Amino acid sequence: MPVFEYKGKTLAGAAVQGQLKANSKADLERVLRQNRILVTSISKKAPELDIKFGTGIKKIEISRFTRQFATMIGAGLPMVQCLDILSQQTENKALSKIVGQVKDGVQGGATLSDALARHPKVFDTLYTNMVEAGEIGGALDAILNRLAAYREKADKLIRKVKGAMVYPSVIVVVAGGGTIGMLAFIVPVFAQMFGGLYAELPGPTKIVLMLSHFLQDNMLYLVLGSIGLTSGTLWWRKTPSGALLWDKGMLIMPVIGNLVRKSAVARFTRTLGTLLASGVSIIEAMEITAKTSGNLVIGNAINKSTLAIAEGDTITGPLRESGVFPPMVTQMISVGEKTGGLDEMLNKIADFYDDEVDDAVAALTSVIEPIIIVFMGVVIGGILIAMYLPMFDIIGKI
Repeated sequence: MPVFEYKGKTLAGAAVQGQLKANSKADLERVLRQNRILVTSISKKAPELDIKFGTGIKKIEISRFTRQFATMIGAGLPMVQCLDILSQQTENKALSKIVGQVKDGVQGGATLSDALARHPKVFDTLYTNMVEAGEIGGALDAILNRLAAYREKADKLIRKVKGAMVYPSVIVVVAGGGTIGMLAFIVPVFAQMFGGLYAELPGPTKIVLMLSHFLQDNMLYLVLGSIGLTSGTLWWRKTPSGALLWDKGMLIMPVIGNLVRKSAVARFTRTLGTLLASGVSIIEAMEITAKTSGNLVIGNAINKSTLAIAEGDTITGPLRESGVFPPMVTQMISVGEKTGGLDEMLNKIADFYDDEVDDAVAALTSVIEPIIIVFMGVVIGGILIAMYLPMFDIIGKI
């Protein structure tokens, strides 16, 4: 899907610009109109020639680099020297090369934020904007420390959510593989044995044998169908409507939806609070937070709040109307706005929801584990019992 660069104005007359993916200029213009933006120009962004599948750099490595960089700057070392040392000490060759290029950019007269912005796949908009705010405010060491703390907590949150999904996923794969293996390889052995009995087989045994024959006869089609379904789902998720519907579904799913919602709220409040505390303007901070929200439903709610702020309204109203954020969150944000301590309030909410994510992960594990165990017992145990039923009948007749 192509990327378009747009410029426009809000209903209040404030200038806005940015980049968005869309199928066509008309689709993008329609989306912007829905967000109450008056478009003045739209142009297709030229593709970058050095695009690669991934960067080979882990998030935790960027967090570690940021922490080390902040420590060196705080100790009073010159920036170029800090970057030179980090470039030589970094074990990841890809990151080492990029840090070296950033050092060369700074030596060539570019600001640190500009040099970092030349590598958007590694240093995102949030990162570069915070660094720019630190440079302008003359507090780069403090901003880097705040950025390092933010990234460490964000990485920890992501690991929690991913960790909660690993165990159930492994169990489901093992259970599914075990079931398919039994139907494809073990049940046929019993089928050959039952063929010589010349007796009426029990109903459950017939069903299992029928499933086994179907699996053997259609294995290739089932594999190709699974690949096609997976590929189609991944393609659909990349479309604007598919991505929005998927994100909505994730928020309302039983048990999992609670974890997704809490992690999204924690991410939103942590990101916005960190940006505001670093001196980034509220409008710019909201735009960055919407792009990095990780959920289109959350991102749309943030965009509406951004427009409301540009028109002189408060941030709280659109967030409350979206129905995505819990009442406690919108109430605390409202208090933060009124008292002038919005950044502090947002970070307090983020700390609270970090603990809530821990509880949600524990709840998810405690609920899914017995469900999966029961499923495995019913399916695999049911197959075994169905295979042994004819033997029980024979023994009973003897």
